[in-house]
Amino acid sequence: MPVSKSTFSEIRCREKRMPIGSKVLIMGILNVTPDSFSEDGHCLNIETAIERAQQMIAEGVDLIDIGGESTRPGASYVDEDVEIKRISPILTVLRKLTNIPLSIDTRKAAVARRALDLGADIINDVSALQDDLRMAQLIQESGAGVVLMHRQGHSVNMQHAPQYKDVVGEVKDFLSERVSMARSMGIPADHILVDPGIGFGKTLNHNLEILRNIGELLPLGQPILIGVSRKAFIGTLTGKPVGEREFGNAVAVAAAVWQGAHIVRVHEVGAMHDAILVAQALQNSCDK
Repeated sequence: MPVSKSTFSEIRCREKRMPIGSKVLIMGILNVTPDSFSEDGHCLNIETAIERAQQMIAEGVDLIDIGGESTRPGASYVDEDVEIKRISPILTVLRKLTNIPLSIDTRKAAVARRALDLGADIINDVSALQDDLRMAQLIQESGAGVVLMHRQGHSVNMQHAPQYKDVVGEVKDFLSERVSMARSMGIPADHILVDPGIGFGKTLNHNLEILRNIGELLPLGQPILIGVSRKAFIGTLTGKPVGEREFGNAVAVAAAVWQGAHIVRVHEVGAMHDAILVAQALQNSCDK
């Protein structure tokens, strides 16, 4: 069984610190998009979005990830002005309500800059700083945390017959290169998280292989974030529509924890909190 360790005991994101290793952290998903694959884009309404965020906080969420552009396979490009308009009011209110770290799921530097001005702490970039070359400097100057994610292709084509010779090895090599690039741009190592990008340019078998071998990414030395919640591969395995995948989600989250994930990105915070507690208890009992 992999040992869930990173080089750091905490991740720094501006003035905030997130402990790494003492427990698995929960990143709650708050989509404010009309076309989210997970059917939770109804949070476009600010009152509904804040209500959902407060529920996640009550259920023990450690950080919240706000998204104003769907990054699902086949999703349309969203103009940065539209994305800013979607995230700004929710981020403004949330920053006043809670001191937990707030993350923005964006690949555009203009959106990230506005989010940071409004109090965001982390930039979750599905392009791993590739889509907007201004992003790395912005993160370095602001002291924000950053999530570097692997994907093959782009939203419009990523699920068109993705192919790998060694999916785990190729994902690991990509993330290693992107971490090195971020470091070369002046982003400190203890500000960087990595995400193998389950569902982003991967087949069912690719996703399962990554989930089964998360431990292979531990030598990167960076905390590992895993997002499996409501993903299509769970629907393929269970035959369940997006809104009925909670039990499949729980098993996938528990497997990610067992294999060494440090942070899990989820929709159902309360239920996944319980799954994490049981998985981590089993993990700890094996370490004794």
